[in-house]
Amino acid sequence: MSSGVFFVFEYYLVGFRRTWKAALLTTFGLPLLTLLGLGMGVGHYLTEGFDGLPYLHWIVPGLIASTAVSVAVGNSTWPVLAKLSWTGSYGIQLATPLRVADILGGHVAFVLFRVLLSCAGLLIVSAAFGVLRSPSSLLVVPLTLLLALSCAAPTFAFSSSVPSETYFSALTRFVVIPMSLFAGVFFPVETLPAAARLLAYVSPLWSGICLIRSAVQNVATPWPVALHLLYLALWAAAGWLLAHHRFRLKLTG
Repeated sequence: MSSGVFFVFEYYLVGFRRTWKAALLTTFGLPLLTLLGLGMGVGHYLTEGFDGLPYLHWIVPGLIASTAVSVAVGNSTWPVLAKLSWTGSYGIQLATPLRVADILGGHVAFVLFRVLLSCAGLLIVSAAFGVLRSPSSLLVVPLTLLLALSCAAPTFAFSSSVPSETYFSALTRFVVIPMSLFAGVFFPVETLPAAARLLAYVSPLWSGICLIRSAVQNVATPWPVALHLLYLALWAAAGWLLAHHRFRLKLTG
């Protein structure tokens, strides 16, 4: 992390100090309610088709991955557009010795920090339920951050390209929600029709779930691990390059 990126990241951390208590309640409260409601409530009636695991155990990797995606996208939409078009915060930062890459990198780093907090809460609650039993579960942290970056970077590019916030509703309805429903969060992708399975396979969320499930449950991934990692890295790299291009156009003309 360059010094410029660190300074921008520190700027967001200073602001976060005023809201961290409310964020802490969400970090631990929502995972607890979700695991109680879905994992134990709905899971009481679902006993077959989950690789021989209780539904509570089976659903945790998907919940971790979908939480990473929703937090990454949510923090890469309105906050980005606001700083570009409403408050002019990015322009003010550019008036300092900071570069466009520093401004973008520092904000992305803060988004990943928010993802880390949210997923850490889910991991701690899951461990309390006895779901995380393998030492390889520690790999969930870097895998989650890679998945979050693969979604946050393209979303930064999208947010810096749209003229108004109304486009974010379309992003949620036609991308985020379908991805969460069909990428294997709540039920195995194999139960879907062939056409729907293809939609799942192209989403970064599915690769993220496969990798996290492999780490938590010591099961094989559908594709080679290296291929899943490369696919997420490609999403992240392409999103970063496009976001940097859009930021440079917006901020420097």
